[in-house]
Amino acid sequence: MSDTIIKATGLNKSFGNKQVLKNVSFTCKGGSIVGLLGPNGSGKTTLIKILTGLITGYEGDVQINGHAIGVKTKETVSFLPDEPYFADWMKVKDALHIFADLYRDFDYMRCLEIMQRFQIDERMRIKTMSKGTKEKFQLALVMSRHAKLIVLDEPIGGVDPAAREVILDTILSNYREDQTILIATHLIADIERIFDSVLFIKNGEIILDDNVEELRSETNKSIDELFREKFKY
Repeated sequence: MSDTIIKATGLNKSFGNKQVLKNVSFTCKGGSIVGLLGPNGSGKTTLIKILTGLITGYEGDVQINGHAIGVKTKETVSFLPDEPYFADWMKVKDALHIFADLYRDFDYMRCLEIMQRFQIDERMRIKTMSKGTKEKFQLALVMSRHAKLIVLDEPIGGVDPAAREVILDTILSNYREDQTILIATHLIADIERIFDSVLFIKNGEIILDDNVEELRSETNKSIDELFREKFKY
């Protein structure tokens, strides 16, 4: 796939006197897994919230699958935030029914299959889950939509190292060729093996936008090494 799924041009966003995004321009092609990489406070979350329609009032132009951010793009985007978004009183099956009602592209059976891999039962209550299990469950929901764009904010941030491989394999095995996955993370060494391209963001500006294999070939360094070099970790 080569059609452009995300196109941002001259994107600026401020909160009060603080400019969080500065003239951000980039494109993401369909059928790719893109890493959005930067330290805390770099603008990753703000950019993600703009793409998912959670933040408005920005300058510049952003399109997803050829449409301005709005109702149409919300149908196109499946979003995993970095925090739980279901009430503790719910059971897993309640959340499943909500997703099935909200999203026409939700594949209920696929979600059950992913949940089985994560050892999550429909009868479980949200409040009994660990933070890591909640994240796995929400990932199962998000990956079970037939969305053109899947946005994952720190998908392995709350799980132990042993569970990270299972989560990454789940992402890969449920990723379809007509989809684009945008992953924001600071755990680069754990996840870089699945990236096709990366965006480095620093102080609200895109400082690197390139193909992963070309970067590794040109620099003879891993993406984690390049990141530490750019941000002087």
